[in-house]
Formats: sequence, C-alpha cells, structure tokens
Amino acid sequence: MTNALGDYLRARRAQVDPASAGIVVTGIRRTPGLRREEVATLAGISADYYLRLEQGRDRNPSPQVLESLARVLGLDATATAYLLGLPSPTSRRRSSSPARRTPQQRVPVGVLQLLGSLTLPAFVESRTFDVLAANPLAHALYPSIVPGANRLRSTFLDPEDRARNPHWERDVAGMVAAFRASLGAEVGDPATVTLVGELSLASEHFRELWARHDVRPLAGGVAELEHPAVGRLELRREKLGVGDSDGQLLVIYHAEPGSETARSLALLGSLSAVELG
Repeated sequence: MTNALGDYLRARRAQVDPASAGIVVTGIRRTPGLRREEVATLAGISADYYLRLEQGRDRNPSPQVLESLARVLGLDATATAYLLGLPSPTSRRRSSSPARRTPQQRVPVGVLQLLGSLTLPAFVESRTFDVLAANPLAHALYPSIVPGANRLRSTFLDPEDRARNPHWERDVAGMVAAFRASLGAEVGDPATVTLVGELSLASEHFRELWARHDVRPLAGGVAELEHPAVGRLELRREKLGVGDSDGQLLVIYHAEPGSETARSLALLGSLSAVELG
C-alpha cells in the first residue's frame, strides 16, 4: 500500500535547513534536514504521532495538524494545498482507471476547432502530460508533440527534445514539480506508477528530481529553444484550463508582436505548410 503522505513528509523535512527552523546544531548530524522529533516539536504534536504519520499508521490527520507541518517545512501555498490533499482519497482518485487516463481522452469538439484555427503552436495535454491533440505548428516546433506522446517522457528520453532546450536542466526541475502538482493524491494511479518507474530506470536525473517531492503550480512562462530550421526562439507559453475535461489544458506558444521570434515563428509556419502541402 502506498504511503504518499509519509513519503512527502520524509522528503520535505530532509530539505529543511535546521538553522533556518531555529534549531541549534551541535556536533555531526547523520540525518539531512530536520529529525522527526524536531518536526513534531516545532509543529506542536507528539513525536509518536508524527512517526505514525510518516509510517502510514495514521492517514487522517486534521487540517490543523497538516497546516502546522506545512509551516515547519516551509511550504508555500501550492505545496500546502498539495499536502492537505494527500491523506484522504478523492472521488476522482477512487474512480480512476487506466482507460480514463489514456491519451484517448475526449477533447471537446469546440477546443479541437479552436486548435485547428490557431496560427500559433498549440496542443491539448492531460493532467498526466499526455498529448491529446496538436496542430501542425506545435509539431513543427517540437516533433515529439503528437497525440499519444507523453511530454514528460519526451522531455527526459528524447535527445532531440533535449537538444532544442538550452535551459534543459532548469526547466525539467519545474516540469517534474508541476507534474506532481497536477497529479495531487493520484500518484498511485497504475498508469502514473508505470510512467514514473520507466523514467526512474532510464534517467538518474528524473529519479533525483522525483525523490525531492517538489510541488509547483502549473503555469505558463517563458520558453526558449534552438530550432534547427529557424534558430533561437523566445516564446511565451500559456496554459489554459479546458472546462469539464478532468484537468485538460490548452497550451499555446506565442511571441512578442514584431519581434525576431515572431518573424521566425511565421517562417516556421510557412515551412510547415509547405511540408504538409
């Protein structure tokens, strides 16, 4: 039986600097970060109760206890919300099934029509970063963006994807943290376990990032890439929620109007249209 709450608490306390938590450090500490009894004391709970939480023997702590632990562990609002969602199964997790989580999820017809009309690179992804639909320009931007592909898998295992990203090391850390935030308490879903296992075996870097249990919000941002046909592109990435879709996102890349990247993006669109023609 998985113990998502205990795994998360262990991972996060190992990353807290004792001095920043007000702990006076003397001698050699064999345990990285905070000790269990230190977390318990700072959170105002008994050491035995905290041990039960980490060992999975108590899976229903009160929100007040979890908020106290979040304060001690220095969690931000996103990570605190993630922690609060770990103990109790949600209706979504109870109803999870491999069929519902596959890339064949239904994308609303209106979203597909919008996708086809956009003159910008755009695609739809699931909560588990599976590509559900994509327009030709998104595929021209990243060949790995095709329905049925998984963006996390492509990012770590596709050499071409990595070669296009000059900030790969920085960006993958954020991507793994966003993946965990998107999953919430569903980290034990069979399809997710399979994906995480595959990436853990194939990539030491992924394995290390996953073990940190970092959680960051799914958000847009700046995306830079080196494209073999049109050179350096500096794009904005927007992630828009698709209503009534179990967490699907419409991802759109766009450039500053009149910029060199905007011109390069237009050229890429022309090249893509020629190839399709």
